Amino acid sequence: MKKKWIYGKTIIISGASGGLGFNLAKRLIEIYDCKIIGIGRNEKKFQSNLELLGDKKGNFTYRLFDVSKKENWEKFAEELNENNVAPDILINNAGFMLPFLKLEDISDEDINEIINTNLTSYVYSTKIMLPLIKKSTTPAIINVSSAAGLCPVVGESLYCLTKFGVRGFTETLQQDYKKQIYIGGVYPGFIKTNLMDRMEISNKNNGLIDKVMMPVEKATKKIVKKIVKKKKRIVLGLDGSSMHFLYKLMPKSGPSIIRGVLKSSKLEMFENIFDYKETKQ
Repeated sequence: MKKKWIYGKTIIISGASGGLGFNLAKRLIEIYDCKIIGIGRNEKKFQSNLELLGDKKGNFTYRLFDVSKKENWEKFAEELNENNVAPDILINNAGFMLPFLKLEDISDEDINEIINTNLTSYVYSTKIMLPLIKKSTTPAIINVSSAAGLCPVVGESLYCLTKFGVRGFTETLQQDYKKQIYIGGVYPGFIKTNLMDRMEISNKNNGLIDKVMMPVEKATKKIVKKIVKKKKRIVLGLDGSSMHFLYKLMPKSGPSIIRGVLKSSKLEMFENIFDYKETKQ
């Protein structure tokens, strides 16, 4: 079988200590024998997940730093240069969601953290890694956004801000580096990862959300398959595809339809947005 362009490439993945990031690393190593440099802050998770790679764990190394700090990326680039490590691909994946809240209920600390992690880090990493990646014969940058970057989601103003920003950033880069660098955007719906750890939901039976959540292994397989084909926009999941379709077809009423679906679910995670108690009175 003819080798894929991605075979044996050196890939940097942010947010790679677990969840989607590590699963992407695992599949790229197992199927395409890639060399992965994972970026994250949780060394215990890195060490634990390394064992899942078996005799391929030599293909995975990691660096511990805060991706939102420009100086950390600069030091990392210096290290790569000094050690003659030439990355071929950058996958920006770091990110998190805040609980479903209205803007007035979100702290300044959370505002700064989510913007810096979900958006600013992508800008820093891309700008600083570009000179190295451009030396590759197969340069590529893949930015993991969200279906919330394709359609507004009630109660997630800051998350949508960052993910719409990542989408705009990605699609502009596609024009800036057309025919020079493969640049892809990934827009998944809910995936079964730790993305929503900050929700602090006591009710584990989240009905609607559980039903639409895609297993991370399935999502990973689909994403890698699309990356290998150099797809520019990768939309995942029934919820992700529905949001994409609704907003394209009905940009004015689509978000209201999604709002209605979430409200009717009566899930605990949405109670601060819809105030179910007040509605009952």
